[in-house]
Amino acid sequence: MNTVKGKTGVLLINLGTPDSPSVGDVRSYLSQFLNDPRVIDIPWLLRKMLVNLIIVPFRAPKSAKVYKLVWTENGSPLLYYSEKVRELLDNALGGDYTVHLAMRYKNPSIPAVLEEMRKLNYTRIVVLPMFPQYASASTGSALDEVMRVIRKWWVIPELKIISQYYDHPKFIDGIVERATKYNLNDYDHILFSYHGLPVRQVDKVYNDGLCSDRDCEHTITQENQYCYKATCYATTRLIAERLNLDESRYTVCFQSRLDKEWLEPFSDKVVEQKAKEGAKKLLVFSPAFTADCLETIIEIGEEYQEIFEKHGGEKVQLVESLNDSPIWVECLKELVEGK
Repeated sequence: MNTVKGKTGVLLINLGTPDSPSVGDVRSYLSQFLNDPRVIDIPWLLRKMLVNLIIVPFRAPKSAKVYKLVWTENGSPLLYYSEKVRELLDNALGGDYTVHLAMRYKNPSIPAVLEEMRKLNYTRIVVLPMFPQYASASTGSALDEVMRVIRKWWVIPELKIISQYYDHPKFIDGIVERATKYNLNDYDHILFSYHGLPVRQVDKVYNDGLCSDRDCEHTITQENQYCYKATCYATTRLIAERLNLDESRYTVCFQSRLDKEWLEPFSDKVVEQKAKEGAKKLLVFSPAFTADCLETIIEIGEEYQEIFEKHGGEKVQLVESLNDSPIWVECLKELVEGK
């Protein structure tokens, strides 16, 4: 019996970035991002009014100034490192695979990249969002968009979807390797700062009750395995164990909040509190971000530095994201190959 040796297409997905730091491009990016019902999960009309009449018009000019600070000669760091990883992973996987990259918001867009992949007649497609911990606003949104596009295809190939990998050994190895650049004993306290989410979004994971009813800070169970808060804490425990960190040495916290009803403790408030308690040096990991971006370079590296100094601290040191590190590429390779 003759069989066709099929080829596998791999779709890496990251969050997205404006096409440029201009106000117009930032406005377009924010509009697409914040109008996503998985990001701001409130009734349609209220979301449209809030986003398009209040948030975007006022936030776009301010955000554009910040994006100009993070922009480099290579453009957006997030897009640059994502493309580097795509290239490295493509080489690592070999000729039976071709790796593509899409952004959930803006370019290269998921519909455009999937259309390229459709024309290549892959036998199998692996969809791999670059978000280690599942959240409906990131992984869920990316997968939702992929399925929206693919469900319209006449021929739907075999699909493999990777929803999360917060505890993958190579992912943890990569973060631990980044930590070796720093002497942990030089720092008064260590923060593991994750992107924030509205509390209601983690509550929706559960069929009965609330996230606060569970022990998500200490255990992973069948029930909370897709709770973002639970997996953030689980990632932290694995890193802390590898670094021999006592629980008193670190704090898990959440950044980039839009209002008060978000996961706590808030990273900026922890930075302020530690300064007031007399800490002079903080080391900050950002294990939800696999590529450095505005939230790491500016929010942690600069804004938290200002808060820390204002209240008596001296240095907030950001631990770089995985970016294009070899261990990160190895992690992705193993995920694609099912290891």
